[in-house]
Amino acid sequence: MPATDAAPIADRLRLTEIFLSLQGESRSVGWPTVFVRLTGCPLRCQYCDTAYAFHGGEWWDINAILAEVARHGVRHVCVTGGEPLAQKRCLVLLERLCDAGYEVSLETSGAIDVSAVDPRVSRVVDLKTPGSMEMPRNLLANIPLLGARDQVKFVICDRADYDWARGMLAEHALVDRCEVLFSPSFDQVPARELAEWILADRLPVRFQMQLHKQLWGEERGK
Repeated sequence: MPATDAAPIADRLRLTEIFLSLQGESRSVGWPTVFVRLTGCPLRCQYCDTAYAFHGGEWWDINAILAEVARHGVRHVCVTGGEPLAQKRCLVLLERLCDAGYEVSLETSGAIDVSAVDPRVSRVVDLKTPGSMEMPRNLLANIPLLGARDQVKFVICDRADYDWARGMLAEHALVDRCEVLFSPSFDQVPARELAEWILADRLPVRFQMQLHKQLWGEERGK
């Protein structure tokens, strides 16, 4: 439940929603997962499908968040947004979730330093392509911080995005550092076309689609 006025400010986060669904992306795709969606994001990607999380939300005490997560009775938790790291106390939440024994992932734009994230967390860093209109926001200093537990995601809008992402693989030796995910931007590049590009180039990346959208479309809380 949302925080009361008596809850210390230092123990609060602004949340848009908490819900149980199947993980639709990343290495843990298909697992029942509790999603903790924090409010706010400094980016405005042109394909964003969670713009409703830019503003509003409610203040939640971190203990209340943990209680709500526990109520759903599953092992996997994904902290997402918006951009969750835009709220500094997100780091506390991630640590508390790990301490509670959950398998925790963080979905972040990569525009904010990830160095202070608990090392037990799987960081899914979305490197912004030119087609996102937010490529200059990429904090490339994050890349050397990534390891085997982490993942880099590219959302591909067109062939130019694909070629740019392929260049980033080589320039930063990404596949030697962590798992790399290529996703077609919804309604912008045909999924089959992206799959054929990957196969033609024998790219050592994981092709993924948004499983939750295939099941539930744009329905919130799924």
